[in-house]
Amino acid sequence: MSSGTLYDKIWDLHRVADLPGGATQLFIGLHLIHEVTSPQAFAGLQDKGLKVRCPNLTLATVDHIVPTTDQTRPFVDPLAEEMLSTLEKNCAMHGIKLHGLGSGKQGIVHVIAPELGLTQPGMTVACGDSHTSTHGAFGAIAFGIGTSQVRDVLASQSLSISKLKVRRICITGQLREGVFAKDLILHIIRKLGVKGGVGYAYEFAGPAVDNLSMEERMTICNMAIEGGARCGYFNPDEVTFQYLKGRLHSPNSEEWPRAIKWWGSLSSDRSSLFDDEVQFDAAKISPTVTWGITPGQSISIDENLPEPESLEPSESLIAKDAYKYMNLKPGKKISGLPIDVCFIGSCTNGRLSDLQDAAKVAAGRKVAKGIKAFVVPGSEQVAKSAEAQGLDNIFRQAGFEWRAPGCSMCLAMNPDRLEGQQISASSSNRNFKGRQGSAKGRTLLMSPAMVAAAAITGEVTDVRDLLPNNY
Repeated sequence: MSSGTLYDKIWDLHRVADLPGGATQLFIGLHLIHEVTSPQAFAGLQDKGLKVRCPNLTLATVDHIVPTTDQTRPFVDPLAEEMLSTLEKNCAMHGIKLHGLGSGKQGIVHVIAPELGLTQPGMTVACGDSHTSTHGAFGAIAFGIGTSQVRDVLASQSLSISKLKVRRICITGQLREGVFAKDLILHIIRKLGVKGGVGYAYEFAGPAVDNLSMEERMTICNMAIEGGARCGYFNPDEVTFQYLKGRLHSPNSEEWPRAIKWWGSLSSDRSSLFDDEVQFDAAKISPTVTWGITPGQSISIDENLPEPESLEPSESLIAKDAYKYMNLKPGKKISGLPIDVCFIGSCTNGRLSDLQDAAKVAAGRKVAKGIKAFVVPGSEQVAKSAEAQGLDNIFRQAGFEWRAPGCSMCLAMNPDRLEGQQISASSSNRNFKGRQGSAKGRTLLMSPAMVAAAAITGEVTDVRDLLPNNY
């Protein structure tokens, strides 16, 4: 049983009660909602005659269903319009702050909460979205929850949940040029498996991650859920504090010294006990690409596609299914595989630094003939900052489309969808069958820079071959 970890400390601070059966009633410090998983939750409140317990601790935005080309209201899609209208009505009825389209603060829920300074160390964060684990990058414990749990949190500001074990993932060495946080987390998921984290919270630590930016840390925590972990987190440090300083909802200058002293005290103790510990060497990781139908089916750009017989028995069967669906053959290189669509965006990789990395590859080059390539900023603030730096012009001149903020082709609950058997190079987080809008569409996950390289060459390409000398 773990003890002395950040996870244990935050859990104890937010424990409301121990419930029969072993679960804990846990107070939720920040509840994030959006248009997809909240309508039924609000309807559940209405059925029981309940009100939102703490509307000041709830924040809403719209992200999943919004179109990224024409955002004129009403939307062309009547269902999308209905979902947004319902969110607007529910937020107005219950006094919940909604960052809607054109507010300057709208965007993907896991992008806007950090950039507004809402996500802070020591918090418990919940949202009806599996990638809520993103917020663990700040030294918070963040859970994705289901619609019925969204209702419960709205009604009580607490959640019945069982405590997890804690696995420490220590990353030694340093990432090499052209290798990004996305490559690191894909490598970890490949090695530990998509079910390896079931029952665990992942604590990411070690020399390699100490030097990562907050946006890189968010990418890693975002995909902890893809490795089966309920949440992932980093201990707060000076990188965390500098990111939060001066943001809209961060502590003011008078409160700041006390805040960082408190935040620092929450880090895992040197004497902490973990339920499990594993180690990886960042220097041995290369640009990584998924080839199958789970985020765990990936290889480095230098490798050949694995033979099913070489895998663990539990993985062999799904590998055969993946090869059939993806129309790929074992033993071949992933490098050189032709691409149809290139998507840069999502709550995993739609932040400013992600766009900067991709723009360095796209600058002065042209998208290959026949390739549909587009960039979707993660929020209105990201879009504004990127445009101030001229990134939008770099992408446009290269032949990319520059879109409005939203979830876009991450899960295609909007007009951005694959068609037929198109292959997508995507900076998003899931490569499940049909994930990007077509029942036969095929998704390859990779870093934003790798997506940009694929767009330029028209095929899966080692981004290191395209990086400028002064990168």
